[in-house]
Amino acid sequence: QVQLVESGGGLVQAGGSLRLSCATSGRTFSGYAMGWFRQAPGKEREFVVVSSRSGGSTIYADSVKGRFTISRDNANNTVYLQMNSLKPEDTAVYYCAAGKAAMVTWRNYDYWGQGTQVTVSS
Repeated sequence: QVQLVESGGGLVQAGGSLRLSCATSGRTFSGYAMGWFRQAPGKEREFVVVSSRSGGSTIYADSVKGRFTISRDNANNTVYLQMNSLKPEDTAVYYCAAGKAAMVTWRNYDYWGQGTQVTVSS
């Protein structure tokens, strides 16, 4: 029903910045809550940030507050994750997700992208 494709990952030095993109297709983009999650090797997938479909409510994980920013471009059906002041512990595969509501639990999302690798060197 909804397809999501992430891009923008790569290798960056600690303290650097990176912007991830999530292009969507299928049903109306504005009708879904969106979120970003990440998974490091050997660890559980964890919440990064989620945003309601209207954009009126946004929740960031404590580990990324003040450094990461989610934004939506409805005209282009794209969601972005701007990541600044990156740290080695931010290294993970990052996934965008779409669901009916902005939940911090990844199991509650209906659609997922394939993921994009972000590696932060020290």
